Amino acid sequence: MSSSSRIAAQTYAQRAAKHANPAAKALLETIERKQSNLCVSVDVTDRDEFLDIIDTVGPYACLIKTHVDIIEHFDLSLIERLQELSSAHDFLIFEDRKFADIGNTVALQYSSGVHKIASWSHITNAHPVPGPSIISGLASVGKPLGRGLLLLAEMSTKGSLATGSYTEEAVNMARAHRDFVIGFIAQRRMEAVGTSTDTNNDEDFLILSPGVGLDSKGDAMGQQYRTPKEVVTESGCDVIIVGRGIYGKGGNIDVQSVQKQAERYRNEGWAAYQARIR
Repeated sequence: MSSSSRIAAQTYAQRAAKHANPAAKALLETIERKQSNLCVSVDVTDRDEFLDIIDTVGPYACLIKTHVDIIEHFDLSLIERLQELSSAHDFLIFEDRKFADIGNTVALQYSSGVHKIASWSHITNAHPVPGPSIISGLASVGKPLGRGLLLLAEMSTKGSLATGSYTEEAVNMARAHRDFVIGFIAQRRMEAVGTSTDTNNDEDFLILSPGVGLDSKGDAMGQQYRTPKEVVTESGCDVIIVGRGIYGKGGNIDVQSVQKQAERYRNEGWAAYQARIR
């Protein structure tokens, strides 16, 4: 059995017990505790709607993915409320910032400015395009705070350039910074990609996969959807990322409908995981 298969066959609790990074450990423990591998991507611009959706889906999710830079009338009181919801509903926060600059710049973007991401987001992510300095820059801020970083190794959009040697180099960069890089945004497990020197076969990267849908195969802007079974059982990914499939196109939300969809995706994701570890 390959290292990748061994990791995928383990329970979230078994993996949490061995993870050294605090953010990865906390996420795996939350997934196990809530029996949910669902991350809800809340991509709306109205702050009240943003908080309403999170309050509604929070009980069903292990992770909430945000884009705070698109929210109108942002201020730090929004973050205070987000943190309150995180505590009340027992989920972690993932700011989908997709950093993509030199080390010094991303360190400032991560720590400072209006959003002060490192102060409240347990997990963030980055493009590996700038090379290893982007990890070093973010780690200088996030590692002392117990944060975790995901690298964008693959994307779910049609025509993505994140393939082949690009993906391999992303994985190699992560291996050199395993104390801070906790995994990937990807469509499959990454342990078999690139060049591994892990002779103990205990390499464990979390795989968070966007583009998950039960009722649609894609949208007009190139997004491609796969089912939780395809993502978790067949491809070995750990967390399904769902947005519009749960709350629609935005506007005034129907709380019961959003709850029903969130529960549906949570159940489908968990069933796919249980099938994987049998």
